[in-house]
Amino acid sequence: MSATDADLLVVGGGPAGLATALYARQHGLSVIVVEPRENPIDKACGEGLMPGGVAALTSLAVDPAGTPLRGIAYLDEQRRVEAPFRDGPGRGVRRTTLHAALADQAKQHDVEWVRKRVGVIDQDARGVTAGGVRGNWLVAADGLHSTVRRTVGIACVAGTPRRYGVRWHYRIPAWSEFVEVHWSRWGEAYVTPVEPDLVGVAILSPHRPQLEWFPQLAARLDGADHGPARGCGPMRQRVSRRVAGRILLVGDAAGYEDALTGEGISLAVKQAAAAVAAIVDDDPAAYERAWPAITRRYRLLTRALVRAGAIPPSRRALVPACALLPGVFERAVHLLAH
Repeated sequence: MSATDADLLVVGGGPAGLATALYARQHGLSVIVVEPRENPIDKACGEGLMPGGVAALTSLAVDPAGTPLRGIAYLDEQRRVEAPFRDGPGRGVRRTTLHAALADQAKQHDVEWVRKRVGVIDQDARGVTAGGVRGNWLVAADGLHSTVRRTVGIACVAGTPRRYGVRWHYRIPAWSEFVEVHWSRWGEAYVTPVEPDLVGVAILSPHRPQLEWFPQLAARLDGADHGPARGCGPMRQRVSRRVAGRILLVGDAAGYEDALTGEGISLAVKQAAAAVAAIVDDDPAAYERAWPAITRRYRLLTRALVRAGAIPPSRRALVPACALLPGVFERAVHLLAH
């Protein structure tokens, strides 16, 4: 190989990495994605794109097939409160469908792939070598438990409470155009229609997830065929920084709060744009400065919900409070939807 194989190496071929590759190609950078797995890659994911995420994908000419989402609904066993999106619909999209659409667009724009697992990483003042490939810059988009992050010595600790997620797909006609978040005393069930006859159900909890925690939802799903469970966690990952020399972290690798508000993919796409802009300007510190602003609303609102949910009286009062103060609930959803 040549002294430099590409302007940018992207470690991780999921949505965050492919969005980074596409933004880089828009700026004329050559890109190699280093990923050992074949496309498309599936993992535990709520699969709901906020309207802001749909808009960000549109800017990359990526338009995955899915189900329109009108808003978010919170439910307990007694009540339901809905908050519609104000600025157009979101979209429920199977992660494999989204990944395939991003990968197809990347291939059309001459992004290269190297099927390798990254171990040793070497960087100097002019470039980074990973997986036997050298680039001027490296973006790590290799997930919640990032190998690159650990290899380059960026500190990360699991936050509290330690929450885990498990997702199934149920073969059943979608019954709502809203993402439903069902609340129980032990956890939340995040229900997203992703196809006309396929619904994703992700349960988030500090405990071993059980569908029986949600009797109404369990009754609706009773008898429906479902696929295998996919899990992830612990979800909250506190990362000390997102830049190490010529290496930048995006997506879950850059730090994660919780899946409760469903913004993971939307935020990953926005982070990808900011990381590439900093690389183009030869100013990686600009990305470190931009990251808190990109994620602030998500971190504050999600952390507040998780903390409230950790206290039994607050947890029981959450859905009633949203019903009593629908304007506040709608405002929160509006802020998260961008």
